[in-house]
Amino acid sequence: MTHATVLIVDDEPRLRRVLEMLLSDRGHRVLPAATLRDARRILTSEQVDVALVDLMLPDGSGLEFLRTLQESAPDIASVMMTAFGTIETAVEAMQLGARTYLVKPFDSAQVDAVIARALEWRRARRQEVFLKDQAVSGLAGFIGQTHVMRQVFDLIARVGPTAAPVLLRGETGTGKELAARAVHAASGRADALFVALNCAAIPAALLEAELFGVMRGAFTGAHADREGKFELADGGTLFLDEIGDLPLEMQAKLLRVIEQGVVERLGGGLPHRVDARIIAATHRDLEAMAKAGTFRADLFYRLAVVPITLPPLRARRDDLPLLAEDAVARFARRIGRPMRLTADALVTLRDYDWPGNVRELHNVLERAVLLSDDGVLDGLQLAELLAPPLATPRGLPKVREVPPLAEVVAAAERHAIREALLATGDNKTRAAERLGISVRALWYKLRRLGLADGEPEPTPPRHAP
Repeated sequence: MTHATVLIVDDEPRLRRVLEMLLSDRGHRVLPAATLRDARRILTSEQVDVALVDLMLPDGSGLEFLRTLQESAPDIASVMMTAFGTIETAVEAMQLGARTYLVKPFDSAQVDAVIARALEWRRARRQEVFLKDQAVSGLAGFIGQTHVMRQVFDLIARVGPTAAPVLLRGETGTGKELAARAVHAASGRADALFVALNCAAIPAALLEAELFGVMRGAFTGAHADREGKFELADGGTLFLDEIGDLPLEMQAKLLRVIEQGVVERLGGGLPHRVDARIIAATHRDLEAMAKAGTFRADLFYRLAVVPITLPPLRARRDDLPLLAEDAVARFARRIGRPMRLTADALVTLRDYDWPGNVRELHNVLERAVLLSDDGVLDGLQLAELLAPPLATPRGLPKVREVPPLAEVVAAAERHAIREALLATGDNKTRAAERLGISVRALWYKLRRLGLADGEPEPTPPRHAP
């Protein structure tokens, strides 16, 4: 059973003591209150998971307190207790947010069942709120409404409240660290530290000190004792990015710490226990590496208790408008100028394959915002930023050099004159009328455009009035 903080609001001292003993034996933390005033005071300073509330209290009704909880703390799972149980009171309690109803006297099995139901409701509510937040506004930029992303969010919400190790897999730039932070935020460790270490960015000789800490004098330059990432993450989450780049020797040491929960600093520090949840991430195929002997199979199975695969951006193109609008809004706020994406800009973004995934999308959009003169990002601007050598687009309109205006005008005139001459049987006078110009102007254009095939027709003499 998940341990919880339980508020007991009842004016009977004996009942409070019995409930406190029973719930404490189950591993729960109990906060007793004899009055509504005491209960409200506790709520201002404590994080409560479940509230057991008596109906009749010296300074008011328990129903009144349920109303307060529903308005100010809707995540608390409340349970109404009374010796005067009636259908009407039960219905009113449910309408005011009570999860269930407990009639006195009750036994320990009934209390256990009620607490279990209350905690299950609270877990489901936290998951619902988490998923809603993800779908609407994202978590630190982790945004998506497509089916594949909703599956990811659902997995994160399910595994978040547990202590199970998580292995995040996906291409570079798919948001594996954001997913790790989302798992941490959905857990009971959210108030503790989230400590990240990129295994590919630390030289192999320094990895052990970074992970497990170092004692003064352990090596040249170690002038003081220093905590490692495991110690810093004690009670929180340790995120090991690019775990596939961890050297084999360090893999063995990491496995030992995960299995034993004990770390020893480099240089002879005393062993001590740590409680850090492990979330690892990689873009590599760890199963294939394990078969090839470049990654320990036993470590892989320890890390991949819950594997979560982050889809590439090309597999969730319908999320592009959400991601792009959010990124452009953030970049625009940084430079203090309004900025918007046109409809053809969104088409251009959807037609590109994004080999660098969300990271590449953010890079392109930030450059587009910085280079924009009018606060409007259109498809042509983005197509130019996406042109090779950065990457090869899929079906992206090719960016070509714009010809001089004179050439464009000449080509248009040549086409219009040919059409007019064809329509009039090469009659220059009638063709000029169709074009809305004089015959003299037509002959001038024919010569300039290289279309003249003879001398101009004589101009009729002007008669005196």
